[in-house]
Amino acid sequence: MKRVLVLCTGNSCRSQMAEGYLRFYSGGKLDIYSAGLKAQHLNPYTVRVMEEDNIDMSEHVAKSIDDFSNQHFDYLITVCDEVSQATLEGVHFGKKIHFSIPDPAKATGTDQEVEAVFLNVRETVKRYMLKFLGKALAENVEVAS
Repeated sequence: MKRVLVLCTGNSCRSQMAEGYLRFYSGGKLDIYSAGLKAQHLNPYTVRVMEEDNIDMSEHVAKSIDDFSNQHFDYLITVCDEVSQATLEGVHFGKKIHFSIPDPAKATGTDQEVEAVFLNVRETVKRYMLKFLGKALAENVEVAS
């Protein structure tokens, strides 16, 4: 089974959303993980907006890239520009795919305004992950044929 690691700065928002969607839509055909350069706490807005789209994130915890040292992944997906440029030591990967997604944790304003930013980012993450899955699963089928 192909392994996928989604990486961002803190594993509190974007990479967690991506992991949630990839797990849900891959139907168990890919082995999915997410991490941050440094693990932060899972953002409660992430849990809330994903729950609104029927993805349960309540048991997710933030993980550090260090938790995956000396492991190999077929795909490394970066979801923020800072991580895309980072030097990753100890994590080995086949293909690197980058999606530039703004950090919703930087949103300010009322609860409603912040949630609106998270909803927008959630939809962006969902669109990108479905695009990735279409290609990754097609590659899986071609390899298996």
